[in-house]
Amino acid sequence: MSKVEKFLIKRGNNQYEVVIGLEVHAQVNSKSKLFSSSSTKFGAEPNTQVSLVDAAFPGMLPVINEFCIKQAIKTGIGLKAKINKRSIFDRKNYFYADLPQGYQISQYKYPIVGEGTVILDMPYGQKKVGIERLHLEQDAGKSIHDMDPKNTLVDLNRSGVALMEIVSKPDLTSPEEVNVYIKKVRSIMRYLGTCDGNMQEGSLRADVNVSVKRIGESKLGTRCEIKNVNSIKFMQMAITSEANRQVDLIEEGKQIDQETRLFDTKKNETRSMRSKEDAHDYRYFPDPDLLPLEITDDFIQKIKTEIPELPDEKKSRFIEKFNLSSYEANILVSDLDTSKYFETVIENSDVKLSSNWITGELFALLNEKNLEISQSPISSKNLSKLINLIKDGTISGKIAKTVFEIMADGDKNPVDIIEEKGLKQQSDPKELEKFIEKVINENQDKVKEYKSGKEKLFGFFVGQVMQASRGKANPQLVNEILKKKLK
Repeated sequence: MSKVEKFLIKRGNNQYEVVIGLEVHAQVNSKSKLFSSSSTKFGAEPNTQVSLVDAAFPGMLPVINEFCIKQAIKTGIGLKAKINKRSIFDRKNYFYADLPQGYQISQYKYPIVGEGTVILDMPYGQKKVGIERLHLEQDAGKSIHDMDPKNTLVDLNRSGVALMEIVSKPDLTSPEEVNVYIKKVRSIMRYLGTCDGNMQEGSLRADVNVSVKRIGESKLGTRCEIKNVNSIKFMQMAITSEANRQVDLIEEGKQIDQETRLFDTKKNETRSMRSKEDAHDYRYFPDPDLLPLEITDDFIQKIKTEIPELPDEKKSRFIEKFNLSSYEANILVSDLDTSKYFETVIENSDVKLSSNWITGELFALLNEKNLEISQSPISSKNLSKLINLIKDGTISGKIAKTVFEIMADGDKNPVDIIEEKGLKQQSDPKELEKFIEKVINENQDKVKEYKSGKEKLFGFFVGQVMQASRGKANPQLVNEILKKKLK
């Protein structure tokens, strides 16, 4: 394992390192809420998915959603974490306008999932990041401040939606590691089907805990929590901004206060929200309406049988079975839809060519059009056909790029495109000899230079032949015949 590269901040002769811990809030992939049967569908009209339980009407009792329990256990298994057979739901008491009960049903001392590990593939080697816990809790509603000039509006559609809070240990040391960590956790949950990880819809967000300390110091600095950051880019920006703010305070001889802060994306700075609460400020106590959650070994074992092949295992298989590099395999397994697309293509096509075309041309096309691979304008079936046409010499790699561009306009069959456009590669040796002899006759001066030792001119002749054939000549055959002719 390579030496871990840390994010260091210099001020004069002093150097500071950054210590980061994340509390990831992942919405459980479930059609109904944690303690009610209300829908969790995104984008519904405000306050149309609110039961009497969600709105905290007097006398309403929560009823646990067993499917959400299974989803949390699945995620725990995916995080290589301990599943606790006994867990307790607590009331976390605080006031907020969009929290109708005046408390949040969460878990405190006895969460459903304990310690685990996530492995990050960094440029400088693998790094293990510890998971402290995963607990279930219900989401609050949403306060809307920009629809009315005088009033704050409240939408309770999210109230009661099941969240998994995944708390990491303070093992992250740079914005780059945070980027890879979030993507890895999101990837694991997508493979498992426990969270869609859609950050723009609020399905995944994080509280980012940041502290700094001088190089060599063992004691951690005072941490500040940056609340509800909903994009990886903003997380990285917030960490850099907050770490520099804390270093400046230390250099000025000032104290860092433990507090909750918000990140202003326009000003690229954090600002104080409130002093950081400790557990006793929330007056946690076991929810009297919910019995302790008791889970059997058989229940856990049954869920384990439903666990699919996860990114780390799939990566190992791709390397061993298909002889891909660690870098290639890492890219192909980072997203479930990408790995499915790749495996469909290679059912009938060359593995190496498939990997190159997916991570090269296809990814470039998707980036340009801002599409996910599930929205790819080129189906895996037709990309497989294109790769086979390259492999059997029907078209050259250069022609294939032209065909690929046409395919992108409506997922067209590459075989039909080649026929329509007359793009089939010229592989008849007699026809190629005509092009080659023409080029040699027209460039006798270059032929003399080549024969006198300027072997780099060989590329010139190949280029001229390709130009004369309008790119249709089979490059491999051109090379073979040219070498013989030039001798």
